[in-house]
Amino acid sequence: MKSTNITWHDSKVTKEARQQQKGHKSPVLWFTGLSGSGKSTLSVEVEKALYEHGVHSYRLDGDNVRHGLNKNLGFSPEDRKENIRRIGEVANLMSDAGLVTLTAFISPYREDRDAVRELLGEQEFVEVFVKCSLDEAEKRDPKGLYKKARAGEISGFTGIDAPYEEPDSPELVVETDKLSLEESVESVINYLKENGHIE
Repeated sequence: MKSTNITWHDSKVTKEARQQQKGHKSPVLWFTGLSGSGKSTLSVEVEKALYEHGVHSYRLDGDNVRHGLNKNLGFSPEDRKENIRRIGEVANLMSDAGLVTLTAFISPYREDRDAVRELLGEQEFVEVFVKCSLDEAEKRDPKGLYKKARAGEISGFTGIDAPYEEPDSPELVVETDKLSLEESVESVINYLKENGHIE
């Protein structure tokens, strides 16, 4: 059932005022890539680096969000779409609050990522393609999911029997199978500085 009889209530404090108070912009860094590519690891370290720079931020991680907000969703294409839609809406609220928001989701479908881009706008959506070969991601296999997928214990697993659609023109590509973690973090922080998101 859809909501009816609702009215949007504006605040007297604008996003721009919140950004000014915090001393930085509030983009959403959308980390996308295969399972095992390093999205969560990288987002954790970028969040720490931002904190050390005095930047107000918050991280939304795929597994963490499925423990609460999205615990009623599975991994069908329809549920994946709804998962990303909800995260986009939450990230939009956090951006409005003046926070740099980091999201770490496989988000395998371009259409879903583009819908979030449209919601947030070009100035706020920073697509970070965490690029890693399938071979390397499968070697890492931190959760043992590739092994289960290869054994037929998991179906619809991205990169094995479900697609991953690489970004066409992401704002930033971080090749985690070629860069160290420190270099990867530095590339994200440098991007934010060079594009006027943080000082």
